[in-house]
Amino acid sequence: MRTSFFKNRLTAMAQTMDIDFDVPKFLYEERQKVDGPLQQYFVDFEDLYERKLWHQLTTRVLDFFKEPRSTSHRIPVYRNFVAEWEDKINKLSLVTIALQAANQFKDLQESVDFLSEIIKKVDTPETKDVYVLAVMESANFKLKLNQADEVKKAIDESEKILDSFDSVEPVIYASFYRVSAEYYKAKANYAQYYKSALLYLACVDIGELTLADRIERAYDLSISALLGDMIYNFGELLMHPILDALLGTEHDWLRSLLFAFNAGDIGKYEALVPHFTKQPLLQQNQAALSRKICLMSLIEAVFRRSTDNRSIPFSEIAAETRLSVDEVEHLVMKALSLNLIRGSIDQVDQIVVVTWVQPRVLDKDQIDGMRRKLEEWDNQVKKISSFVGEQGGEVFAQ
Repeated sequence: MRTSFFKNRLTAMAQTMDIDFDVPKFLYEERQKVDGPLQQYFVDFEDLYERKLWHQLTTRVLDFFKEPRSTSHRIPVYRNFVAEWEDKINKLSLVTIALQAANQFKDLQESVDFLSEIIKKVDTPETKDVYVLAVMESANFKLKLNQADEVKKAIDESEKILDSFDSVEPVIYASFYRVSAEYYKAKANYAQYYKSALLYLACVDIGELTLADRIERAYDLSISALLGDMIYNFGELLMHPILDALLGTEHDWLRSLLFAFNAGDIGKYEALVPHFTKQPLLQQNQAALSRKICLMSLIEAVFRRSTDNRSIPFSEIAAETRLSVDEVEHLVMKALSLNLIRGSIDQVDQIVVVTWVQPRVLDKDQIDGMRRKLEEWDNQVKKISSFVGEQGGEVFAQ
C-alpha cells in the first residue's frame, strides 16, 4: 500500500509540475545537425525567442520551413521549439508551419494524428476560417488513406463555414478547392472536379506551381471538360493560361481537341479521334463524346446567327452536325432538355425556332465573330437611319 501511495503521488506530481524545456540547448544541438547556410536560422531563433519578439520569430520560422534543406528538421523543430510558444503565434501562421511539419511524416496516419491536435487548437469561434484550412489539409491525408467518407464530411462542414464568411484568406480557399478537386477526381465526378479545380486556380499564382503540376492540372481539367455531363462550354478553360502548359507536350492534341469541341468543329474532332487510344477514358466514352460534339455544333450554329434569324431548317442542322435529317429532332430535343437552347420544333415544316441560347465564355475567335456581327448590325442601323432621314426630308419637301 505504501508503494502504491508513492507511485500515485509521483504520478500526480509529474502531471502537475511545469517542467521547463531547455530551448537553448535544443537549438544549439539542432544547429550542429544542419547545413552551414541553415545554421544562422538557429542563432536567430534563440535571439528572438529570448527577446520575446514573437512576430519576427514566427516570420523567421516560416522562412526556415520554406527552405528545401530543412525538411528533415521540421518535425523536431515544431515539437521541441515551436510548440513551446505556439500560443503566441498567429493562428494562420501556426497552421501553415504545422502543415509543413505534417508533410514530413512517413506514415500518413501519423500526419492525420499530428494535425488532429492542431485542429483542436484552432477550433474556436474566432478562428473558424483557419480551422477550415487545418481540417481540409487533414482531409487531404485521409483521401490518400482512402477514407473518402471522412473527406466528404470535411468538405461539407468546411463549405458551410466558408459560406458564413464574406471573405477569407486566399490560401484557405485554395486549400478547400484543391482538396475538393482531388476528392471529386477520385470519385470520377468530372463536372465537380472541373468547377473545383478552376476555382482553385483562381486562388493561386499558377507561376508558383511547378511545370509538372501545371501539366497535370491542365490535363485533368481537359479530360473533365470533355467527360463532364453538363459542361458544354470550354471558354473559361480555353482562355486560362494553365492550358498553355500542354503546348509542345505529348498532350498537345488534347488542347486542340478542346478548341474543336468549343467551336463545334466536327471535322477537327474526327481528325483527332485516333489520339483517343492514348487515353482509355476517352476511348471508352467515344459514343458520348460524339453526341456531345454534335450538341456543341448545334449550339455554335445557333450562336453564329443573329437574333432575328434563328428559324433553322432541319436540313441546315443536319449539314452542320453531319447527322441525317431523321436524327435532327432527337438532337434538338436533347439540347432543349439540357437547357442549352430554348425554343420550339415545327415538325411539319421541319424547322427549329430558337429563342435563347446558353450564355457562353467566348474564345478569341468567337469574340472576333461577335465583333463582326456588331459591325454588321451597326451598318444596318446606319442604313435604316439614313433611309428614314431621306424619307422624312421628302415628306417635308412635299
